[in-house]
Amino acid sequence: MKKSLLVGLVITLLTIVLFTGCSSDGQNSDSSSNELVVYSGRNEKFVEELLNKFTEDTGIEVVALHGANPLQIIEEGNNPRADIFISNDLGALGYLDMEGYLEGSDIQGIDSIPEEFRADNNSYFAISARARGFIYNKDLISEDEMPKSIEDLFDPKWSEVPNGYAITRGGNGGMIGHVSALRYEWGDEKTAEWITAVRENSAGIYEGHGDIRRAVGAGEHTFGLVNNYYFHQQLLEPENNNVGFIYLDQEEGQMGAVANAAGVGLVKGGPNSDNASAFLEWILLPENQVAFVGESLELLINSQFGAEYPTEVEPFIIEFKDLKVQDMPVKELGNYFQDTRTLIEESGLDLDLK
Repeated sequence: MKKSLLVGLVITLLTIVLFTGCSSDGQNSDSSSNELVVYSGRNEKFVEELLNKFTEDTGIEVVALHGANPLQIIEEGNNPRADIFISNDLGALGYLDMEGYLEGSDIQGIDSIPEEFRADNNSYFAISARARGFIYNKDLISEDEMPKSIEDLFDPKWSEVPNGYAITRGGNGGMIGHVSALRYEWGDEKTAEWITAVRENSAGIYEGHGDIRRAVGAGEHTFGLVNNYYFHQQLLEPENNNVGFIYLDQEEGQMGAVANAAGVGLVKGGPNSDNASAFLEWILLPENQVAFVGESLELLINSQFGAEYPTEVEPFIIEFKDLKVQDMPVKELGNYFQDTRTLIEESGLDLDLK
């Protein structure tokens, strides 16, 4: 608890220094300002070009805090400094909405997002989707030899593949979303057993999926649990790109691949509400939904808008609609977010690397 309070204090002090858009008496600044404050949980290189495009198109200057945690919105309470939260995990946005930190909107273009990928009050919505699976090194293992189900990782034999396999830390957004989906499918007891198994049997626990894809590509591990677009990214590496990908649980009687989505949320009481609304309407334009995917190489929810992929990646793009996907509604992830973090930690997998 002391550590949590200290982290909260540091976050508060940093954001006070970074963002001066709020007046000293704690009141929100005039929404007619020429500024938009964005907190982003996505990799900076995936959003920087998008935010620059928004400024070029509208003249509104963006102040961005990259690497933001959704809990920072909660730390700021009734004195929010962010207008928009961009998240890799729809569960995080759903949780913020449940706790009252996002607000509904009635914005032009929202009907382009399917109902299962947006909040009932449009306080948040997804733009891009991804599915979980195993990236593997073709020099170390063949596709036929690979595990095909997430349940396979209960078996300690997979720790015996060359250099073992890799997972992320427990607090990674993709891992939280995956465990939430397993709780929905299996219940907490079996899910806790799975967390313990992968913690004990994995050969490497990494900060993020980018670290895993590079390690697998280099042969430091045989395979790793990642989102599919990290496989797409590894294909573009000038070396260490002899990798394949297994979409999990695609056979008859299996649960289907765990899906998640990245999107945006409207922070309640943000300092620049008019500009926030302008941003949401702007990002819903087809060309900007495509720009949201950008270098991440994710899958567009609206694939008809025509995201373009490099020639090395294009043959491996699988339409989201063509996958067998677990039947948990993606926007249900918010109901599991906080309890999932607790279950992960109680099962022995640290939320953060130590």
